[in-house]
Amino acid sequence: MKNKEKLVSIILNCYNGEQYLRETLTSVINQTYKNWELIFWDNKSTDKSKIIFSTFQNNKFKYFKSKKHTSLYAARNLAMKKAKGEFVSFIDADDTWKKDKLKLQTKLFDEKEVGFVYGNIWLRKEDSQKRKKFINYRIKEGYIFKNLINKYNIFISTVIIRQSFLKKIKKNFNNKYNIIGDYDFFLNLSEKFKFRAIQEPVATYRLHKNSLSFSKRGTEIYEFNDWFKNNKKKLNKEERTIFKKKISQLNFYNVKFKGNFIKTLLFFLKFINLILNLKNLIILFAPRFLLKKIMWFY
Repeated sequence: MKNKEKLVSIILNCYNGEQYLRETLTSVINQTYKNWELIFWDNKSTDKSKIIFSTFQNNKFKYFKSKKHTSLYAARNLAMKKAKGEFVSFIDADDTWKKDKLKLQTKLFDEKEVGFVYGNIWLRKEDSQKRKKFINYRIKEGYIFKNLINKYNIFISTVIIRQSFLKKIKKNFNNKYNIIGDYDFFLNLSEKFKFRAIQEPVATYRLHKNSLSFSKRGTEIYEFNDWFKNNKKKLNKEERTIFKKKISQLNFYNVKFKGNFIKTLLFFLKFINLILNLKNLIILFAPRFLLKKIMWFY
């Protein structure tokens, strides 16, 4: 049986996602790849998400309502249990897909050891047509755990996974994380599976004030520290240094965007061995209003 004939289960977790939901669902319906099912997991929304979903009269759309509101990653795990497809993919309620996203990606499962395909993505500013390509280099393929430690570049809305591999290793998202569950999940998979990549953007990620990662940077940093504590034994010395630099960089951005120059300067001096470079020197002294225009994707 050819890949194009195999069912793809699309997981959409929704909690009060009415603002952009119609656009997201339309991008699924418009896929040139037609053998899919949409698992719509309503995480006890209190807005009009269900009403918007109901306006799409499509027998491929399957609605499930959680018995109680759960964390994002608990919801993803519950939704994945409903998936019947040979492949599983994900789309968030404020993201959109390129119309041939699934068609392009299913073709890359041409080798039995390929368990995972991802791709580039557009970052789009809220209520604007302005966008930025996330990756401006050739995306790595193969067994890429070490590459991801060095430069993590996976957005969940670009992903498609061979479900039999997940069942074989009994792998789920870690419920203890609220923000970096994707990071933890995909890094673990990259240790075991061969990854393939689409070099062009296959999805658009919308950046807005309600984005979880944007509004809770402190939680994100805490969770990265927790991940490092629990996984540093599997990293070599160079990789541990890279990870420490990553956490210090996130802390530096967080302190800078809070607006206190003295605190930012003191932080910079304390961790100068980890974050000293020309870019960070410019960020240190640049006014916040200018950085917000330049770094709108942060």
